[in-house]
Amino acid sequence: MQKIAVMVGSVYGGAEYVAEQALPLLEQKGYQVQWFQPAALDEVLAFAADCWLLISSTTGQGDIPDNLFPFFAECRDRFPLLTGKKFAVLALGDSSYGETFCAAGRQLFELMTELQGEALAPMLEIDAGETLQAEDVALPWLTQHF
Repeated sequence: MQKIAVMVGSVYGGAEYVAEQALPLLEQKGYQVQWFQPAALDEVLAFAADCWLLISSTTGQGDIPDNLFPFFAECRDRFPLLTGKKFAVLALGDSSYGETFCAAGRQLFELMTELQGEALAPMLEIDAGETLQAEDVALPWLTQHF
């Protein structure tokens, strides 16, 4: 059974809600899923997941939410090579914010790539200006790529 580690960055709960909906879907598909709240690099590495799933909204001026930033910083600073490990990023944002739209997701995707992880698919960007319920876009995407 393949393992998926889930890490979530959320300010108002939208990304957490997407994760809450995603976990049962992935479990039904036969995956062993562990949501790390808060995510700590050593715990995630010890889980020995086959895939990392990062779900994050964007806050401030294109920043990673406070509940995921320590994990991001730890990955950036310790630089654990993820050679051969798959990853996927679901980014939530609002396109009315222009250049900072889904910037947290872009930062996460870029870091996972720098760590030599293998993207399952291009990052999914979910626009709150177009989609009231992010899970309506996220769940079909997860079904397609997992």
